Amino acid sequence: MKRADTEQVAGQRVKAPARRRAMLGVLAAAVAVPGLARAQGADWPNKPIRLVVNFPPGSSPDIVGRAVAGPLAQSLGQPVVIENRAGAGGTVGVEAVVRSAPDGYTILMTAGSTMSIGPHVYARLPYNPVKDLTPVAAAARIENYLMVRADLPVKTYAEFAALLRRNPGKFSYGSAGSGTSLHIAAEMWLAAAGLSAMHVPYKGSAPAITDMLGGHIDFMFDSGSAFPHVKSGKFLVLAVAAPARVPMYPDIPTLEELGVKGTTDSGTTHSFYAPAGTPPAVVDRLNREINKALTLPAVVAQIQGLGAQATPMSAEALRALMEADSKRYAAVVKQVGIKAD
Repeated sequence: MKRADTEQVAGQRVKAPARRRAMLGVLAAAVAVPGLARAQGADWPNKPIRLVVNFPPGSSPDIVGRAVAGPLAQSLGQPVVIENRAGAGGTVGVEAVVRSAPDGYTILMTAGSTMSIGPHVYARLPYNPVKDLTPVAAAARIENYLMVRADLPVKTYAEFAALLRRNPGKFSYGSAGSGTSLHIAAEMWLAAAGLSAMHVPYKGSAPAITDMLGGHIDFMFDSGSAFPHVKSGKFLVLAVAAPARVPMYPDIPTLEELGVKGTTDSGTTHSFYAPAGTPPAVVDRLNREINKALTLPAVVAQIQGLGAQATPMSAEALRALMEADSKRYAAVVKQVGIKAD
């Protein structure tokens, strides 16, 4: 019997060679599906995740990152390994993440100042925070507190301001680095209050706190990691640079209440980011799991210990917040005239 040269494919009669081509196409698509699933993060995670913190151990981004890392690792079923990459106001750690593969295995925990202030104080950055990073999840809205050494001859804000006024430029303050929110907060306050002091930038707030404990600097604005030294009696906290008193510390007055106008908000949001191009499915999963972690009592307590609020939100909401903070700080940096040292 003569072999038929036509067959049925999808309900239509086609020649056998055409059928074979059609079947090869179906097989190719079947083979491609697992690869597509992998590209979209369907089998993610299957190995440890590196969490880069762009400030030193003991800094507020480090404290927030470590608080979230534990429950995040548990929910993902993979270790979350923290790597501190400090320097240049946090830009060193950001660059390390930007240069990493966008596969969901390297993410960033950063102080908000790196994203919203850094681009306005550094003449050149090795990355574009908007184009080279993908917002993943917000973690904590951080306020900045004016803290002084307890061995200074002052007990109140008014006494400290009077001391600086009698000694222009003789006292020094530390920051987490030029262009960080701690630096901006101090310069905003000094300008608004008509005072002057010498700026000493550090690679993060933790070494600044260490030098303040050692008497090498006199005061600093801190985003909350120094509160244990307030409780021990080594530091005094005199005010907060926020629009309103912080619920966790209702006895601390705002600078506006103390008569210093134009210092209502120097806060930023510590957040998680990933390299641009990270699969949306991975970003969505990270966002969900981080937001869950931010509702856990132990995580909330650690964040509140910084005088901060946990801020679970969508990745889209974080992008909008980042853009709004950047716009706000662009005006502040121009007003105060800050440039990176």
